[in-house]
Amino acid sequence: MEKFVVGLLLGGVCGALLTANNYKMRTLVRKGQEEVQAKLDELMDEKIREFEEKEQEKKQEKSEEKAEKASETETKSRRSRSAK
Repeated sequence: MEKFVVGLLLGGVCGALLTANNYKMRTLVRKGQEEVQAKLDELMDEKIREFEEKEQEKKQEKSEEKAEKASETETKSRRSRSAK
């Protein structure tokens, strides 16, 4: 994916250099670059969202495990107290 993005950006820059003397072509190149940048921003936001969701799930699982261990420890200590 990264190679594609780099190639796309380099192609856009080279195209802009070749068409620098033509106003219409410059406008089209800018428009294309803006569209590509918007799509890339969208993709990156999506990846960040997915990463944050995974991290949140991991944190939630860890907190649930800690709560389970704490309740098990509490149950064991109550049993040992009642056995005495």
